[in-house]
Amino acid sequence: MTTAPGGGHAALVEHLHERGLLDDTWRRIWHAIPRASFIPEQVWRQEHFRCVPVTGPERLALIHSDEPVITQLDDGVADGPGIATCANSKPSMVARILRLLEVQDGHRVLEVGTGTGHLAALLCERVGDRNVHTVEVDPGLADRAAKRLASSGHRPQVVHTDGEWGLPGSAPYDRIVLTCAVRYVPAALLEQLRPGGVLVAPLDRDFWSGALIRMVGEGGGRGEGTFDSGASYMPMRSHRAPDLPAVHGGITRVSHTALVAHELLTLGFALYAGARLPGVRMWHSGHGNDAQLWMQDATGSAASVAGRTVHQYGPRSLWRETEQVHAEYVELGAPEHTRLGLSVGPDGQRVLLKDPPRVIAPAPWVQTLG
Repeated sequence: MTTAPGGGHAALVEHLHERGLLDDTWRRIWHAIPRASFIPEQVWRQEHFRCVPVTGPERLALIHSDEPVITQLDDGVADGPGIATCANSKPSMVARILRLLEVQDGHRVLEVGTGTGHLAALLCERVGDRNVHTVEVDPGLADRAAKRLASSGHRPQVVHTDGEWGLPGSAPYDRIVLTCAVRYVPAALLEQLRPGGVLVAPLDRDFWSGALIRMVGEGGGRGEGTFDSGASYMPMRSHRAPDLPAVHGGITRVSHTALVAHELLTLGFALYAGARLPGVRMWHSGHGNDAQLWMQDATGSAASVAGRTVHQYGPRSLWRETEQVHAEYVELGAPEHTRLGLSVGPDGQRVLLKDPPRVIAPAPWVQTLG
């Protein structure tokens, strides 16, 4: 199902403009750079548990919708499990990222994750080809993107390299934008960002939800950031989460809870709990009162929640810990994600509560595990 009105590329751009996601400058640029010019012939739509090929008129409808278009499976390897590994991002999310980036005339921009080349073309149109540098870890994607960009009349610097390390030879940059999710903001990228420059990236959070972060560089590999919204992006290849171990067998502990599962499905709580319970992954199915949760850690401890019934496995009582962290969160006033921030420096990455100001540190029982 598409999420933008019919009418093709122009209608999609007007749809984004009417939502306040494109100012007049970006509106003009998006009209000039059709998304379809950067999409390969073979594409897929991401559905709940699989990627479905899209062809013919449905393909064009997908491209002209406010949906992501999957452009690669399994890192391009044939006969894989069918996992999406490259996409042309949801247009409204791209527009949101560009708004946060606040690109101005003359800015030098580094894009991490060239993908199809569409975002690089938009940036070239805004600041000029010589000011746009884009890196891509997949050599095939990098080559095809460079050709599409040249066909559209744009020639930014396209480099095949791991975006974890940025592109130091062309640094410093006024703006850095990541089109892949990272588990932490790479130090090399902040070191290549001018003091006062802006970095926008999707963070891959273990605890339920990814988040879009806007960071301002402070020099010396330091930066302070604010969370804008949830964001679900494919992870940078070097930041893919390791596989979890098998869940502990043995006795299953059954209990009941007064905490309704869907109360945990807010970005504010996900950010807070992720900082308090590092290494605990949580995901869900269903919505509202029908939401079901599953959580697990690297030791094989796990918990599942359906309705008010809890099943726990392994040495940790993950649900009890989560209830305790949620009680802390409520006592703090259940801060929304906009009251939380991120500090990054040589000593690591820390989630912050802005008011009252404090670092959200791992829970004491997590620090002593092991």
